[in-house]
Amino acid sequence: MKRREFIKKSVAGALALTAFPNIVPASTKAGAEKRLSLYNIHTGEMVRATFWADGEYVAEELAALNHLLRDFRTGEVQNMDPRLFDLLHRLQHTFARNDRPYHVISGYRSPKTNAMLRKRSHGVAKRSLHMQGRAIDINLPGTDLEHLRLAALSLRRGGVGYYPVSGFIHVDTGRVRQWSGR
Repeated sequence: MKRREFIKKSVAGALALTAFPNIVPASTKAGAEKRLSLYNIHTGEMVRATFWADGEYVAEELAALNHLLRDFRTGEVQNMDPRLFDLLHRLQHTFARNDRPYHVISGYRSPKTNAMLRKRSHGVAKRSLHMQGRAIDINLPGTDLEHLRLAALSLRRGGVGYYPVSGFIHVDTGRVRQWSGR
């Protein structure tokens, strides 16, 4: 990685931490690390990130995750809520094989993209948490979607939407709630 790119990603990651100032990470043993593997189905990119280490979030790893979760239609990058990564990490560890990457259907959505999707579908919220970097639509290949949904619900960490026809669940860091769509 070139120096300029490293600095850019480090600054973006640090900004992610200040964008969500009231973050209290999921309880983690001192010295423990939190890792995530994400695969963006639209761009073909994959990131394996250790986003938490030595008792704090790792700015450059957050920046890499933010970049992967950008609005692939516009290229806009948003600082994602690090609690979303905590939630995904915890969710992944509810399964015996937890080394597989999540497949990302949607991460950040710009207001322009969200408006376009609302015109096409009734299932897109006007004030979607995707636009705030607080939501993600995922599946975990090799894991039954219903099991993934039930595991997410059991965490009681935010909203969980179930879209069996489309093949994904939605999780977010909003209030605890659930719904089903197509």
